[in-house]
Amino acid sequence: MSGPRLRDAVRGVILDPDDRILLVRFEFPNWTGWATPGGGVDPGESHEDAIRRELAEETGLELSDLGPVIWTRTHLFDLGLDSWDGQIERYFLVRTNAFEPRPQLSWAELNAEYVTAIRWWTPGELDAPGTAFTPRRLPSLVRALLEDGPPTTPIGVGE
Repeated sequence: MSGPRLRDAVRGVILDPDDRILLVRFEFPNWTGWATPGGGVDPGESHEDAIRRELAEETGLELSDLGPVIWTRTHLFDLGLDSWDGQIERYFLVRTNAFEPRPQLSWAELNAEYVTAIRWWTPGELDAPGTAFTPRRLPSLVRALLEDGPPTTPIGVGE
C-alpha cells in the first residue's frame, strides 16, 4: 500500500505595519476556517515563484522581495476531496504596507478553490473564541512571531 498523497505547498504570513495578518476563509466539504493565503506548487515551479503567484492570485499582492521561510508543516487531512490527502507546507513571512485585497482571480475562480472571503485580522481578533484556524495554534504562533521576531530557522508548527 502506498502512503498518503501529499502536495507541495506554500503559504504567506502577510503582516502590515499595524501587525494585522491577512487571512483567507476556506469552505471545504469537511472543514471551514481561516488560513494564510497560498496553495500548491506547480510542477517545475520554485517555492519562491509559487508563493508570488499564489499571493497575486488570492490577494492581488505582487512581491519582488520575500521574507524568510519561518514555519513548516506536514498536514494530513480529510477535506472531502479526492485529489490529495495533505500537504507539505512552507510559510513565508511577508511584511507589507496595508492594502485592500484585490485578487487576480475572479470570485468564481476563488470559490472553485473553496476560498470564500479575505480579510485583515488584528492580533486581538485572532483570540476570539469559536473561530477555526489552520494551523490550529495560528493565534499563538502569530503572537510569538510579533513578540520574538522571525525564527533563525523554520520551526515546525504541527496541526
